[in-house]
Amino acid sequence: MDFLRELWAFMRARKKLWLLPIIIVLLLLGGLIVFVQGSALAPFIYTIF
Repeated sequence: MDFLRELWAFMRARKKLWLLPIIIVLLLLGGLIVFVQGSALAPFIYTIF
Protein backbone atom coordinates (compact mmCIF):
# COMPACT_ATOMS: atom_id res chain seq x y z
CA MET A 1 0.00 0.00 0.00
CA ASP A 2 2.94 2.32 0.57
CA PHE A 3 3.82 2.08 -3.12
CA LEU A 4 0.31 3.08 -4.15
CA ARG A 5 0.33 5.99 -1.72
CA GLU A 6 3.66 7.24 -3.10
CA LEU A 7 2.48 6.78 -6.69
CA TRP A 8 -0.68 8.78 -5.99
CA ALA A 9 1.36 11.53 -4.28
CA PHE A 10 3.72 11.67 -7.27
CA MET A 11 0.91 11.91 -9.80
CA ARG A 12 -0.89 14.57 -7.78
CA ALA A 13 2.23 16.68 -7.18
CA ARG A 14 3.47 16.50 -10.78
CA LYS A 15 0.00 16.92 -12.34
CA LYS A 16 0.26 13.52 -14.00
CA LEU A 17 -3.30 12.42 -13.26
CA TRP A 18 -3.70 11.42 -16.90
CA LEU A 19 -1.57 8.36 -16.06
CA LEU A 20 -4.26 6.93 -13.78
CA PRO A 21 -6.58 5.58 -16.55
CA ILE A 22 -3.59 4.05 -18.34
CA ILE A 23 -2.43 2.28 -15.19
CA ILE A 24 -5.92 0.99 -14.45
CA VAL A 25 -6.38 -0.39 -17.97
CA LEU A 26 -2.98 -2.11 -17.86
CA LEU A 27 -3.82 -3.70 -14.51
CA LEU A 28 -7.20 -4.90 -15.80
CA LEU A 29 -5.68 -6.42 -18.94
CA GLY A 30 -2.96 -8.10 -16.90
CA GLY A 31 -5.53 -9.51 -14.49
CA LEU A 32 -7.67 -10.72 -17.39
CA ILE A 33 -4.75 -12.60 -18.91
CA VAL A 34 -3.79 -14.18 -15.59
CA PHE A 35 -7.32 -15.27 -14.63
CA VAL A 36 -8.34 -16.56 -18.07
CA GLN A 37 -5.10 -18.41 -18.74
CA GLY A 38 -6.39 -21.81 -17.67
CA SER A 39 -9.86 -21.59 -19.15
CA ALA A 40 -11.36 -22.30 -22.54
CA LEU A 41 -11.41 -18.57 -23.33
CA ALA A 42 -7.60 -18.34 -23.41
CA PRO A 43 -7.23 -18.85 -27.20
CA PHE A 44 -9.71 -16.05 -27.88
CA ILE A 45 -8.00 -13.63 -25.51
CA TYR A 46 -4.56 -14.31 -26.98
CA THR A 47 -5.77 -13.67 -30.53
CA ILE A 48 -6.72 -10.13 -29.50
CA PHE A 49 -3.10 -9.38 -28.64
